[in-house]
Amino acid sequence: MNFKSLVLSGVIAIAMASCSTSKTTLPYFSDMSQTAAGELPAMDYLIRLQPEDELQITVNSEVPEATSAYNLPLFNPVERADIKLSSQPTSQTYIVDSKGNIDYPVLGSIHVQGMTIEQLKDYLTAEIAKEVKDPIVTVNLMNFKVAIGGEVKTPNTYKVNGNRITILDALAMAGDLTEYGERANVLIIREENGQRSYAHIDLNKSDLLRSPYYYLKQNDYIYVSPNKIKQANSKYNTNNSYKLSVTSTIVSACSVIASLIIALAVK
Repeated sequence: MNFKSLVLSGVIAIAMASCSTSKTTLPYFSDMSQTAAGELPAMDYLIRLQPEDELQITVNSEVPEATSAYNLPLFNPVERADIKLSSQPTSQTYIVDSKGNIDYPVLGSIHVQGMTIEQLKDYLTAEIAKEVKDPIVTVNLMNFKVAIGGEVKTPNTYKVNGNRITILDALAMAGDLTEYGERANVLIIREENGQRSYAHIDLNKSDLLRSPYYYLKQNDYIYVSPNKIKQANSKYNTNNSYKLSVTSTIVSACSVIASLIIALAVK
């Protein structure tokens, strides 16, 4: 190889390396792409009650008067911005105190911490059935919410309807990850019974489907880290249009240099 060819090869290699971008794995669970089907173990997704949870509990029966004592009175909630504006009457709620208890009409103090919604429902049904025939008890967790931040399209705090949500459901509510989201490094921060824990999960790996963080709990916080491309861009300038202009100029320059070298080599 003569000197001119060596220079040409070196310049082209440098130009290609300078103009390339880091590769990012976009699909979720890429390690499952080689298998057509499979089975996953069942997991416990049930929410367990803890202090500061807000519960709505209603009791009904064929004779409404018989269960009236087990229901809190209705009230008219008001808008904070205008105390005169009220909505339709609704049931009052129970707040689980720091000891894990609620103060329930007739039955008194009940320790609910650690119970699931179904367990509390069954307990109340059995206790009320001692005095009321065939009571119908409904229990709803009113403050089930998760917060999602970082590289998602719509970061926000989302209220969960129902008693089950997965990390995939939460990301879908936030519009999914942006192209700059690091799928191999999603942080989940969890607080249970006054103790905080966290875990980093990898959306590229199917191990997530077996993780205790696959099903979310009340007040979980999900943070999607920016990938290397986003971090590299932020080091130069916070102005997105300026970065785009600089990138375009560099790519054009690489193309021009490569074209000139090739033209000289041909001569």
